[in-house]
Amino acid sequence: MYTIREGYAPFQGYKTWYRICGDLRNGQTPLVVAHGGPGCTHDYVDAFRDIAKNGRAVIHYDQLGNGRSTHLPDNPADFWQVSLFLDELNNLLQHLGIAENYALLGQSWGGMLTAEHAVTRPAGLKAIVIANSPASMALWLQAATRLRAELPPKIQECLLTHEAAGTLTSDDYRAASQVFYQRHVCRLDPWPNEVKRTFDAMDVDPTVYHAMNGPTEFHVIGSMKDWSIIDRLPAISVPALLISGRYDEAAPEVVQPFADHIPDNEWVIFEASSHMPHVEEREACMETVAAFLAKHC
Repeated sequence: MYTIREGYAPFQGYKTWYRICGDLRNGQTPLVVAHGGPGCTHDYVDAFRDIAKNGRAVIHYDQLGNGRSTHLPDNPADFWQVSLFLDELNNLLQHLGIAENYALLGQSWGGMLTAEHAVTRPAGLKAIVIANSPASMALWLQAATRLRAELPPKIQECLLTHEAAGTLTSDDYRAASQVFYQRHVCRLDPWPNEVKRTFDAMDVDPTVYHAMNGPTEFHVIGSMKDWSIIDRLPAISVPALLISGRYDEAAPEVVQPFADHIPDNEWVIFEASSHMPHVEEREACMETVAAFLAKHC
C-alpha cells in the first residue's frame, strides 16, 4: 500500500487543502489531480488514488471555495476567475516542492485548468491528462443543446419552462436535470458515494459553480460561458492523454480541438462511460492513465 498525508497550503490569506497518497521523493514523477466544476470537490475523482498503488504519488486537492479548502460564500462573482485557480495551482506545486517535476490530470473543468496551465509551458510539467473536458464553452453548449434535444419531450418542456421562469431550484427542475445527468454525467445507478458527496457539497455551497458555470451542467450562464483555449493549444509542449466517454456530455466534437491542435496527444474513448470513466469503467481508466504516465514520465 501507500502512505497518506494531508495538509494545507497557505494561499493569499486562505488555505488550500491537499492529500498526498504515496511518497513524493521515491523517484517517480508525482501526479496532481484537479477536480471539475468549477465548484466541485476532490471526492468524485478520488478513484485516481488507485494509481498510487503502482508507486507513483498522487495528490488531490480541493480548489479554493470548495470542499475542505477555505469557503468564501460572500465574495463577489468576479472574484472567481481562471487566473485565481492557476495561481492556486502554482502555489500548491511550490508548497509541495514538486514544481520542477510533476504530471497534471484534470477532469472536466479541471481539464480546462490543466490546458490553461500547460499553455504557459511550465518547466517542471512532464505530461498532462485532459479528462472529459471541452476546448471551448461554445462547443460544450452546442453539444448540450443536441443532447437535451434527445431527452423525452416532457423532460425538455420542464427544463425550458423552469429556465424561462427562473425557478431553477424547484424539485421538478432538479428531477428533470437528473435525467440528463443519468445519461451524460454518470450512468451508474446508484451513483457511487464519492460522487454523491461532491454533489451534496455543491448543494451546500454552490458559490463557485454558480459564479463561473451556472445552475446546471447544460444551462451555462456564468463567467466561463465564452471561454475557449482552442487558439492557444499549439503552445502545449508536453505529451497529452485525452479521455472521454461514449455518452459523455463532453461529446466528441467538444474534445476534437484538443486532438487537432495539441502537437503530441492520444485520445481514448471509454465505450461504457459518460462523463466519469474513472468510476464508470474504473479499472480500465486507471490502467490507461497509468500506462500513459509510465511511458512519458
